[in-house]
Amino acid sequence: MRITRLTAAAGALVLAMTAAACGGDDSGSGGEKKNFPAGSTMQKLNDAKKLRVGTKFDQPGFGLKGLSGKPEGFDVEIAKMIAKQLGIAEGNIEYTETPSTVREQVLQQDKVDIVVATYTINDKRKEVIDFAGPYYIAGQAIMVKKDDTSITGPDSFKDGTKKVCSVTNSTPATNIEKYLKDKAKQLVLFDIYQKCVDALKGGQVDAVTTDNVILTGFIATNKDQFKLAGSTFTEEPYGIGVKKGDKDFRNFINDTLEASFKDGSYTKAWKDTAGKYDPNDPKIPTVDRY
Repeated sequence: MRITRLTAAAGALVLAMTAAACGGDDSGSGGEKKNFPAGSTMQKLNDAKKLRVGTKFDQPGFGLKGLSGKPEGFDVEIAKMIAKQLGIAEGNIEYTETPSTVREQVLQQDKVDIVVATYTINDKRKEVIDFAGPYYIAGQAIMVKKDDTSITGPDSFKDGTKKVCSVTNSTPATNIEKYLKDKAKQLVLFDIYQKCVDALKGGQVDAVTTDNVILTGFIATNKDQFKLAGSTFTEEPYGIGVKKGDKDFRNFINDTLEASFKDGSYTKAWKDTAGKYDPNDPKIPTVDRY
């Protein structure tokens, strides 16, 4: 009996040593120890065993807070890829709701480490933060009620009779202004797109404008209520926001993105999320290492 117990104990010890030597993902410890340059953001995050991610909670297919209590979607899957390469377990990703109005602020105020939130790269934003990517190229579009034939594209707002809704501090809100006869009367702004969708349902506005993939998500989750009016009229490169000047972290994320383009994990992430609403595989973008 004593021999049996000793044998069992020795076997358990061997298993424990083997697991430790493998250095695999350990949800109990928050992930895997990796070697990064001393003092780098990657090393600090790996040591902390936590990644703070700013994303949206109201956008089907990209970032929607589900029954699990955590956001789900393509942006979330991109964040998980980055966490994995940092050696951080999925369970140790901390999500913060980050609507368009505060995406720069949460980085500047050190409330998050990265922002992955249908975040269009542009020069104005690059004055205060940096971007990795792009990881996706969207295009601005217009959503109307399914029976509406009066709006066929952005030019339909030029006569000043139609109201359109978008989100404060968003690229789509800025882009649509050039088509409006009276911005004060025609442009309705909220902090999140779900409020625009509710306003369209209630008849307070005639249309919602943002990127096509966001709108197709709303169309799919509000069956037989909405449609796209016309085609896309801009090109919107989505990037991952990081603190200004952190070139090494930006390069690390760009390396992670390019690896995902090659190994198929990017395409799988799309098919499992936004691809349910848009069956066309996205065109692989070229990362901008500015």
